[in-house]
Amino acid sequence: MLISKSSSISPLFRYCYFVAMDLLATLTAEKPVVIFTKSTCCISHTVKALIRSFGANHSVLEIDKMENGQQIERALIQLGRRPTVPAVFIGQQLIGGADEVISLNVQNKLAQLLLRAGAIYIWS
Repeated sequence: MLISKSSSISPLFRYCYFVAMDLLATLTAEKPVVIFTKSTCCISHTVKALIRSFGANHSVLEIDKMENGQQIERALIQLGRRPTVPAVFIGQQLIGGADEVISLNVQNKLAQLLLRAGAIYIWS
């Protein structure tokens, strides 16, 4: 769910939304690829392995082990992620979960996204 600053929702909800989006922006700014996951999510392993297979510079954040993990999960829900993990950001843009990342790979588009984000430098 994306909202504008001028939308007609409650000020408290608007404040919480923008705080959550700021948190995600801060966390995804650190690396070209950020994967939000939970330590118990088996499908996240597949996504992490796929990203690693490109030699990509990435970060894995296991939100169930983070102090502010519930806040991060709420932010992912506000972005429309259900289930919330895995959630893959490339170049600070939400790409999606396992289905979207695997689909991009099958379409030979994942490597190009990784290149543009600076996660990898050479791909043939």
